[in-house]
Amino acid sequence: MTLIELFRLLKKHARFVILVPIICALVVGVYSFAFVRNSYAATTSMYVLAQNEASSSNSNNLYSDLNASQMLTNDVAKLLKSDRITNEVASEVGVAELKGYNVDVTNETTSRVITLSVTGPDPQKAADIVNTMIKDVSNVAHNVMNVESINPISEVEVPQSPSGPNRVLYVAIAFIAGLFVAIVIVVISDMLNTRVRGSEDLKELIDTPIIGRIPEIDRGK
Repeated sequence: MTLIELFRLLKKHARFVILVPIICALVVGVYSFAFVRNSYAATTSMYVLAQNEASSSNSNNLYSDLNASQMLTNDVAKLLKSDRITNEVASEVGVAELKGYNVDVTNETTSRVITLSVTGPDPQKAADIVNTMIKDVSNVAHNVMNVESINPISEVEVPQSPSGPNRVLYVAIAFIAGLFVAIVIVVISDMLNTRVRGSEDLKELIDTPIIGRIPEIDRGK
C-alpha cells in the first residue's frame, strides 16, 4: 500500500479515524480529573558534616578528608532509603510503611549535598515525613557513623500546589494512541476485506481490460 492509497483509505474512513482518538482522550481525561488524586512534593537539601570536620579548623585537613566525606555522604543517602529509617518515620508520622508516599534520595559523587524529596497525596504529611527523616537519619548517623550532624540547607515548606499528575500529557498520549489504533484497525480491515469493490479490483484479479459496465437497477424500475 502506497502512501497515497493510505491517505485515500483514511479519508474514506475519516469519521472513524477522528472519533476513536477523541473518545480515548475524553475517557482518559475524565478518569484522570475525576479519580486520580493530586500529588504534592516536599523537597529539601541537606549537608553531611563529619566529626573530624566539626573539630578541625585547618583547611588542609578538610580538603584531605574530602573523599572520605563523600563516601560517608553516599552511606547516609543509602541510610535514608533503609528499612530502619522508613519504618521509624512511618511510625512517627502515622503512615503505615509510608504507603502512598514516594521517597526519592539523590546525591552526586562530587558533592556532600543530599537532596530528599517526598511525594504523596497530603502536602502536610509529605513535609512531616521529610522533617522526620532528617531528624531520624541524623540521630542514627551520629550514633553508628562518623557523622557530626546532618544539616538542612533549606527549610522544608508545605507544598501549596500539586506536582502531579500531568493530566494534559495523559490526554495527549491517549489521543495519539487512539489515532494509532484507529489507523491500524482501518488498514487491517481493508487488507482482510477480499470483496471486489470496483472495476480496479476486478482488473487486478483477472488482468483483462474492462469493456463495459452494467448499472445496478432497483427492483420495480
